[in-house]
Amino acid sequence: MLLAAAAQAAPAVASPQRLGSRVLREGMKGSDVRTLQGDLTQAGFKTPAVGQFGPLTEHNVKSFQRKYHLRTNGVVSSGFLRELRLVLATGVGATNAASGSGGAGMGGGALAPKKSKTPASHSDATVTDSPLAPVTQDGGSQHLGERTLKQGMHGHDVRVLQGYLTLVGYATDVDGTFGSTTEANVLKFQTAHAMTADGIVTYAVQLVLRQTVAAALDGGAVGTATINSDGTATAPSGAPAIVQEVIASANQIIDKPYIYGGGHGRWNDSGYDCSGAVSFALHGANLLSAPEDSTGLESYGSAGPGKWITIYADSAHTFIVVAGRAFDTADYGGPDIPSGTGPRWRTDPLGNLADGGNYVVRHPSGL
Repeated sequence: MLLAAAAQAAPAVASPQRLGSRVLREGMKGSDVRTLQGDLTQAGFKTPAVGQFGPLTEHNVKSFQRKYHLRTNGVVSSGFLRELRLVLATGVGATNAASGSGGAGMGGGALAPKKSKTPASHSDATVTDSPLAPVTQDGGSQHLGERTLKQGMHGHDVRVLQGYLTLVGYATDVDGTFGSTTEANVLKFQTAHAMTADGIVTYAVQLVLRQTVAAALDGGAVGTATINSDGTATAPSGAPAIVQEVIASANQIIDKPYIYGGGHGRWNDSGYDCSGAVSFALHGANLLSAPEDSTGLESYGSAGPGKWITIYADSAHTFIVVAGRAFDTADYGGPDIPSGTGPRWRTDPLGNLADGGNYVVRHPSGL
C-alpha cells in the first residue's frame, strides 16, 4: 500500500524470501506466499499451498482479518503476521488473548473466541482504555492499572501499555508480551518523568502514562478541528497558519479514491494511497518537498507526538492526526463522508491503531 510508484510498477516474481520479509498482496508469488498459504490452512482457513497469491488466498486473508478484527484489506503486513503467528502458537488471536482476569491469556490454553464485531468497533484496540478512565486494582488484566506489570507478563493490559508507550514517543511492538523492548521503553518513560527507573509499571506509573497520553491525544489542549457535513475539516480557532494549510491541503483530496502508489509519481493524482495522502497534506503547507512512503515517514521531523500534528508510520501503513482529527485511508474511526475508499477525515484520531501496527510516532518540528 505504501511503496513508491516505482515499486508499484515492478513485476511480482518468484521469490525465495522468507515470510515476513516483504508485504504480500494479490498477484505476488514465491516461497513466502507458499508459507503463508500453509499457515492460513493451519489456522483454519484452507488455502492450497501453490505459491501464487490469487483470489482465494486474498479471500482467506480477508476472512482472517475480519475474524481477528484487523483492517480488512487483503494485504499481509507485519501486523497481520504477528496475529497469524499468535493464532498458530496459542490457538487464539492476539486481540482475544488477554481477555478476562488473571492475565494468563497468552499461555497455552485456548480461549473462547469473541463475538464478531465491525472493524470500526475497536474495543480490543491498544487504546481501548480511555486514558483518564478510573481503574480499580483487582489483579486482572482487562484494563491497564488493575495489576502491576513487569517483564515476562502477558495480557491485554500489556498491549494497552505498549500502545500508550508508542503514542507518547516510545515505539513499542504491540504484541501483549512484556519483553525486553517494552521494559527498556518503560525505563525511558520513567526516567523522562523523574520516576524510579526500575522497568516496573505500578499503578502510579500507569497513571502518569495515562495523563501523558491524554495530553498527547488532546494535542496539548490546543483545540480540535471540526469535521463538516461535506467531509472537509475546519481548523480550530487560534490554530497556526501552517496547521490551517495542512488541513486545507488535505481537504482537496477527500473525494479521491484509494490507489496503490497514488500521490507518489505526481502531487495532483487521480487517487492516493495512505503515504501519498499524508505526503500531500504536508506538502500543502511546505512541510514536505517530495512524497515519502511510510518507511520514509518513520524518520520524518522530530520524535514523539506533536502539539498540533502527529504522524503514525510503520512499514505497512501511515496516517496523520491534525488538531485532534485523523486523516487516513483506513476504515477505522468514521465518519466516512463523502463515501469512498480514499483519504478521509476521521472522528477517532487513533482508531487505526486497532490494526496492530508497530507505529513510529513523529511530528513536524515545532508543531
